[in-house]
This record gives sequence, structure tokens and C-alpha cells, in this order.
Amino acid sequence: MIPVQSTTLTRPASATKAADVAIIIVSYNTREMTLHCLHTLFDALPEINSEVWVVDNASVDGSVDAIREGFPQVQLIANVRNAGFGAANNQAMLQSKAEFFLLLNSDAFIEPDTISHLQDYLRRNPGVAVCGPRLHSKDGSLQISCFRFPSPARAWLENLWVSAAFAHHPVVGDYRRWSHNTVRRVEFVVGACMIVRRVAYEQVGGFDETFFMYGEEADWQRRMHNAGWEVAFTPQARVTHLGGASGASQQPAIERHLFDSLDYYERKHHGISGLISLRCAMVVGCLLRVLLWSAASLRPKMRTLAFARAKMHSWLLLRQTLHWELRL
Repeated sequence: MIPVQSTTLTRPASATKAADVAIIIVSYNTREMTLHCLHTLFDALPEINSEVWVVDNASVDGSVDAIREGFPQVQLIANVRNAGFGAANNQAMLQSKAEFFLLLNSDAFIEPDTISHLQDYLRRNPGVAVCGPRLHSKDGSLQISCFRFPSPARAWLENLWVSAAFAHHPVVGDYRRWSHNTVRRVEFVVGACMIVRRVAYEQVGGFDETFFMYGEEADWQRRMHNAGWEVAFTPQARVTHLGGASGASQQPAIERHLFDSLDYYERKHHGISGLISLRCAMVVGCLLRVLLWSAASLRPKMRTLAFARAKMHSWLLLRQTLHWELRL
């Protein structure tokens, strides 16, 4: 774990009985959204022994002062630099003594009883380390929140449309056409909202802080899976998730972090040969898509969309071919 220097804990954790659940929110330049998240959280917080942490990653929009003024009951860690998503969560988990950690994005708003459902699920299923809720967008539409672990084989299946063609197949398929209406064991859930068992955290450690943004939750749950734990999804718990709030104005940097994290994940779990296989699969997939979208651009009604998609896949084709600045 890489230590985060010059952080300030503005309200030390209580020395009384440890909380059952610690809700941890990482904030970065999302002041109004974080305040709304906290309002929603405290309105929906059940009568359980809980504590709320906010780790602010050096916001410059007045987030720290607004949280300090509006929510004095929050345990607030104010970083002097952006430590990244995983490192920020690690700071709070390291200091909390709670039995469970509920990791919640600042643009995720829980519904009543969500925390109770998630906590109860882990207590009824001692072999499960992580449980995720049903996520939906502001308009109520479903957000896909469960995924297969990345792998070279998975990259080929997706880039050649095999997983899409056989979406319900137990091996080659994925969860994208699943209704998310039933309890199910899955490979990993996204980090917008998930509850984590402290015992599992203590066994495998926290997030790998080499991941600055994206991929850290897949890696973390992969390590738990390797240690014998399971991951689950329950639709009884529901969360509205807006998505992409912290990086809305930094799209090029977001894309760089996304693909750098995927590279690191593949090299960490599948070695350099796995990374090369991933790159080959994506190059083939991007080339096919560039050709298809270029052909689609011949139709006037499709031209604008087709040009945009062809441009995006062309950029990714070049990136996957030429960019080899790998992290150790």
C-alpha cells in the first residue's frame, strides 16, 4: 500500500463500540453531488450502529468546508492531493473498526433499507465477501453492475462478438442481458455501491493502489475469489447512480486511466503473454469495427454516428498497437 502524505482527519473516529457498518464516500470536485449523496444517505440510514466517512481527494470546489459545515457527524479525511479511488477508500477502511464497509460513490443515492438488505445478506451468507445492489439511472432504467473478470479469453470473446451472441451461455456469456431481478452469485460488482466483509478485507488487504482509477474493484474481488470468497448481487437493495461525475470534464484522462488500468490488471493476473493476447484481441476487434462503421457511414442517416464510432475505434486501435508504457 502506498501511503498518502499530508492528509488531515478533521474528526477522529469515536473510541466507543465499533460500528456495524462504515459508509465510505470518496469525493473529488463534486461538492453539490456529495452533499446530496449525504442528505439522501442520512434520510435513508436505518436504525443501525453506523458511521459515515468522506475522503476528499483534494477538491478545489469548497467540498471540504461544505461537508464540515453541513455534516459535522461525518468522519472527514481531507487529502492534499488526489490519491485515487482505491487509495482513498483504503484510508478510511484502515482507520475504521466496523464489521462491514459500504463503499458508496458520491453520485450514488441509496434508497431506504438498502444498507439493511446488504448487511443482512452478508450475515445470512458467511461465504460471501462482497454484495452489490441493483443500480438504476436517474430515469429508472437498469444499469449493468455485474461483470465477468477480465482475461485474455474474455477479450477475444467480446471483441469477436461471441459473448454477445451467446449472452446466456454459462461459460462464454456475460451478465449484460440478464434482468438483474434475482439474487445471484457473480464474478464482480462495480464499485459505485458495494458492501464488503471486514474479515475478507483483513485477509486479502485493501485496494491495490497502483490502480488510480478503474479496475481496482475487479482486482480486489479477484483476489477475494482466489482466497475462496464469493461475490453476490441482490436486487432487494437499490441505488440510483448517475455515473461519471468526478471525471465528466476530463474525458481524455479518464480514457487513459481506463485502458492503463486494464493493461495493469491483465499483466498482474495473466502475465505479459496475457497482456499481449489482450492487445491482439482488441486490435482485431477495433479493426473489424472501424471497417463496419466506415461502411455504415455510407448511409446518410448513419453518417454522424458512424464517423464518431469509427474515429473512436481508430484511436483505440492505435493506442493498443503503439502504447506500451507499462506499470510494474
